[in-house]
Amino acid sequence: MLRTLFFYLVFYPWTVIALSIGVCLSLFGQNVVHRWGILWGRSCLWLAGLKLKVTGSENLTGDGPAIYVSNHQSNFDIPLLYAGLPIQFRWMAKQELFNIPLFGLAMKSSGYIPIDRSNRKEAMRSLTAAARRIRDGVSVIIFPEGTRSADGTLQPFKKGALLLAAKAGVPIVPMAIHGSHQVQPKGSLRINPTPLLLTIMPPITTTGLKMSHIDELTDQVHERIARCLESHDQPC
Repeated sequence: MLRTLFFYLVFYPWTVIALSIGVCLSLFGQNVVHRWGILWGRSCLWLAGLKLKVTGSENLTGDGPAIYVSNHQSNFDIPLLYAGLPIQFRWMAKQELFNIPLFGLAMKSSGYIPIDRSNRKEAMRSLTAAARRIRDGVSVIIFPEGTRSADGTLQPFKKGALLLAAKAGVPIVPMAIHGSHQVQPKGSLRINPTPLLLTIMPPITTTGLKMSHIDELTDQVHERIARCLESHDQPC
């Protein structure tokens, strides 16, 4: 309980300061802002007393853009991925988040990619713009479940997220986050000191991928992540 209280007393003021500094750092480029985000992510884990282990770093496609796909269990998934991935990447986030004062400005300054889900036409337009950014060399992270899992189990994937693969033509790198649901389940404020594990799996090529293959691709990525989550500490 004391750890939880300490975390919130420090986390919120620190995050506001970090967001403000991030906006200023955007004058020096989005890569600089991202490196600042890595520091923020690591500090969040430290404040919560959490230890993170990363396996499969050799599967990172550091020589080109990729779409990184992960399960989503907790609010700690975002600082965890900042802390655990030593590469430049951008987040894809719903348009509404860009309207939040300061937070939205920091997201724009960081080069986050907005997805407008108000209707199908706008969503497809957003995905096309995002695919263009990816082809230009920007790696992105997607939570294809769309929201945090309430019980920690892997939810069905939304196909729209993986449509990017067909449009961008870059590899998909599945990732599995273990332990973050135990640290802080959805709807809970309490922080439980549970070890965290991020597993990065081999890339899936999308060369020649057609729109008609999206269902098959979605099932393949979902199956890989589900199997990895079930294996716990065993190699995925």
